[in-house]
Amino acid sequence: MPHLANSSLEDCPAAVVVPTHARGTLTAQRSSRHLSLQPKYGHGASELVVRYQWTGAPDAPTIIVQGGISADRHVAGTEQGQPGWWSELVGHGRAIDLAHCRVLSIDWLTHADFDSRPRAISSEDQADALASLVAALGIGRVAAFVGSSYGAMTALAFAARHPNKLEKLILLAGAHRAHPMATAQRAIQRQILRLGQASGQINEALALARQLAMTTYRGNEEFARRFAGAPDYREGRFHFPVEDYLEHAGRSFVQRFDLERFLALSESIDLHDVAPESVSVPATLIGFPSDRLVPLADLCELQRRLCGSATLEVVDSPYGHDAFLKETNKLAPLLRQAVSCHCGA
Repeated sequence: MPHLANSSLEDCPAAVVVPTHARGTLTAQRSSRHLSLQPKYGHGASELVVRYQWTGAPDAPTIIVQGGISADRHVAGTEQGQPGWWSELVGHGRAIDLAHCRVLSIDWLTHADFDSRPRAISSEDQADALASLVAALGIGRVAAFVGSSYGAMTALAFAARHPNKLEKLILLAGAHRAHPMATAQRAIQRQILRLGQASGQINEALALARQLAMTTYRGNEEFARRFAGAPDYREGRFHFPVEDYLEHAGRSFVQRFDLERFLALSESIDLHDVAPESVSVPATLIGFPSDRLVPLADLCELQRRLCGSATLEVVDSPYGHDAFLKETNKLAPLLRQAVSCHCGA
């Protein structure tokens, strides 16, 4: 499968104008030397848009950081000064210290980023886009790829397909394949979305799918602690304490996400399949016993089958899969240790 063609640094002028906080878009329209990709599930090469942020100390080693399907390129913070989705762990003086490294992240590719719509988008497609961006920015070799959830899947695909561009893997709550039970839960979410498309109730379907997703992201212990109270009677029926939380999560999600994006990235998770034996890059794995989407047994299997050296850190948490977002105090020393030898901190 052909990879993305290299593009020159002048295709992304923001990287030159603002070297300590670069952001930009690589597009086919900016240069005759355009980016092209032959998606794994596509039909021929397609021109491609990649939106990215590259921030941190000039000339420092670069670390790629990617999160779950709802994360964007703003890891440490937005261009408007708002916190990023992982700003408690990535920033000046944080575990991933922007005084000693640069962090590169992209918005996940979806069908809208291609000029020729592929049947599906794979974790390999995301990895190839990142590899092309690394080449376009003149980075050469990435010090580490820190991936959480879907980001961990993409990191594994990157390591398998572009091992010469990567020194270290750090994977949180993500494995070499999706667990069949997690696939079943996501398949139901996608059915809800398609039913919403057919009935014209897109926002309602998106909110409901997100509510169902929240029950898989969080742990049983957290829900038992937070929502054990008695129901109250209003609007002609009983409302249980957990319902207000889920409805709020659904409404908030609709305001920042769209149905097509959810469908594409949810399906991409379940299409993910990387042979651990094809990955020789040294790896640190971090898992959570309460995670029902990525069971600890899957990370144990991944550690056992990886071709390169691999350690597994187990972090107790009541937060389930979302522990990679919630347990910042516990994760900080693990991340700091994992990246310190690569960033000179």
